[in-house]
Amino acid sequence: MKVPGLASLAALATLFLSAPVFAQAAPAAAPPFASLKGNAAAGEKVFAQCKACHVKDKGVNRVGPSLFGVVGRKAGTVPGYTYSAANKNSGVTWTPATLYSYLENPRKFMPGTKMAFAGIKNPQQRADLIAYLSTFK
Repeated sequence: MKVPGLASLAALATLFLSAPVFAQAAPAAAPPFASLKGNAAAGEKVFAQCKACHVKDKGVNRVGPSLFGVVGRKAGTVPGYTYSAANKNSGVTWTPATLYSYLENPRKFMPGTKMAFAGIKNPQQRADLIAYLSTFK
């Protein structure tokens, strides 16, 4: 017994199942930090995302530690702030290149960090933010 449309349905299924599967191209890798020139004025605008938890004032901690002097500082060392063990014991020094990697995805960079921020995916915005953070001295 022939069922109307069954043959065309079977042909469509065969075509679909035998069609090559095309993988999506992997996203392009972010350019290395050294290839970017950060702009502190633009970074001040990016810093608006950080203000909910951080300030640039020395000795003032909020949800996150003060970012005064963060560039060049050893992770987990701001007095009066309670860090996660992951951060405190990381051995990381916040160089511009390290901050560039961290700020893309803090939880991937440092599993166990208390920082809930998802990260800044745009490489130029990260470079700009680091230029701005470098002025906190």
